[in-house]
Amino acid sequence: MWSTCTALVFALVAASSFTSVYVLEFCQNISPECHSDDNTASNSQSSSHTVKSKWTLNASSLMHDLNQFRVSCKKLLEALPIDKVDGNFVRTVKNCIFSKSIPTPLKGPLRLAAVSKDVIEGILDLDASVTRSGDFLHYASGGRLLPGSVPLAHRYGGHQFGYWAGQLGDGRAHFLGQYSKKKGEVWELQLKGSGKTPYSRSGDGRAVIRSSVREFLCSEAMHFLGVPTSRAASLIVSEEPVLRDQFYNGNVKAERGAVVLRLAKSWFRIGSLEILSQSGEIDLLRKLLNFVIDEHFPFINPDNPEKYLVFFSTVVNETAHLIAQWMSVGFAHGVCNTDNFSLLSITIDYGPFGFMESYNPNFIPNTSDDEGRYSIGAQANIGLFNLEKLLVALIPVLTQTQQKQAKIILKGYANIYQMRVHQIFKAKLGLLGEDEDDNDLIAFLLKMMEDTESDFTMTFRELSEVSANQLLNRNFTQMWALDDLSHHKHFSDWLNKYLFRLSRQQDDSDLDRQHRMKNVNPRYVLRNWMAESAIRKAERNDFSEVELLHHILSSPFVTQETAEEAGYAARPPQWARRLKVSCSS
Repeated sequence: MWSTCTALVFALVAASSFTSVYVLEFCQNISPECHSDDNTASNSQSSSHTVKSKWTLNASSLMHDLNQFRVSCKKLLEALPIDKVDGNFVRTVKNCIFSKSIPTPLKGPLRLAAVSKDVIEGILDLDASVTRSGDFLHYASGGRLLPGSVPLAHRYGGHQFGYWAGQLGDGRAHFLGQYSKKKGEVWELQLKGSGKTPYSRSGDGRAVIRSSVREFLCSEAMHFLGVPTSRAASLIVSEEPVLRDQFYNGNVKAERGAVVLRLAKSWFRIGSLEILSQSGEIDLLRKLLNFVIDEHFPFINPDNPEKYLVFFSTVVNETAHLIAQWMSVGFAHGVCNTDNFSLLSITIDYGPFGFMESYNPNFIPNTSDDEGRYSIGAQANIGLFNLEKLLVALIPVLTQTQQKQAKIILKGYANIYQMRVHQIFKAKLGLLGEDEDDNDLIAFLLKMMEDTESDFTMTFRELSEVSANQLLNRNFTQMWALDDLSHHKHFSDWLNKYLFRLSRQQDDSDLDRQHRMKNVNPRYVLRNWMAESAIRKAERNDFSEVELLHHILSSPFVTQETAEEAGYAARPPQWARRLKVSCSS
């Protein structure tokens, strides 16, 4: 009745236990870093305190002068071929990975709308004071090139909404260079909204305030939720008019241009390999694969004849883990095309995303997605589809034996994903150890949430905050999400099962259980209505709510007075139901 397949809507085509064991053992035999084997979600979804404490810098070690800051493109330029044709005019590009492309400066006046001190100081080793300079405005918006920068646009293709779309590429993004942190990490800097490139197709190369606020806030919010993601350093807005038909209904209007300075360990994606395989550029495919493995998969021996198979196995494993983490916070990406899926299994390319409010496996954040291909409940299956396309791209460099092994590995994806979802949702409910009825307990809860349209984020959060005694007495004062759930006709049945399960956890106090749960169940996520409220103000040059949200979402697991006053944990307002988000940005 309460099967996990029915209630979670996370289930995939069943894979045998053999295939699951095969893919995990394959990874383990190669490297212990190949997959996570923690027993709870707390390691991957640590509290904001844990995330923040990853770096501690002495203020004197930070750069106060932007002239001291340098990036480098040397490694990429030496290892990978560049387009022989210069210029930002749109064209079909062959036999290269990048095209040189100069950003088009935003027309002023420019304003710094938001900045992430965590990125500026914690990753870029810059003192936050430099962001208040005119130089920073120009560097971070494309008006001036950072020392060492050779701006590039990346060539890639992709399957969009299930169909091969051919050449895509960075149509409004410019790679600026790599920055090597003092601690040894290497990050790639990229501008989004910085003008036309050879891959702009019919676009103008710009981004608008609306989408740029969403990208800045969400990429940072996801980081502090503990979900692997690209980061955002700054958001700069201008007075430059940019024409957009937001909902593709013929209602074109002028919006204002904006640029996000964003970072990732790598921007290579499944589509980076697809375009080369589809074009028959097999030597270049092999060269790019070798580069990606050498730079980002150091545990894979470059002399290992199985290295491409190990690479594929790792991407399968980590993609399953990433999507499980998306599901754990109710995040729907909105456009899970192969060109938006990172080879490093991080969340990239924030567009018409949405955090699910009322629990609904058919939640679709993107109004352009008429068929619901990228609904939240379909994301795991779409991950499998994208990995199948990755395997197709790799076939030219795999032996026939390796191709058969890769197919076996791919069959293990379903079990890896389901295992990870099981781990995470057990942690969200504070469950320790193993019990054969845990799956049913989780599925039972989610089915009730679906029936009662209970809020996903706050139901789990309030279960984290309520005591066992309050649960027993059904005392849900000021707990609106639990109150909604309690109206289900089977709530008492579920509650009795849950309390009995908790009572059998030895040496586990109620306070310990609450503490664990609050560290994996956020109180605040970037709901669309919150982003929309901040966007409306930002379009009037009031960036106060962008700043407030950025601050709140940097500690999503901690109850904050200002967030409570703003209603960020309250029942969503009625007008939020009318909000629409599209691919247009």
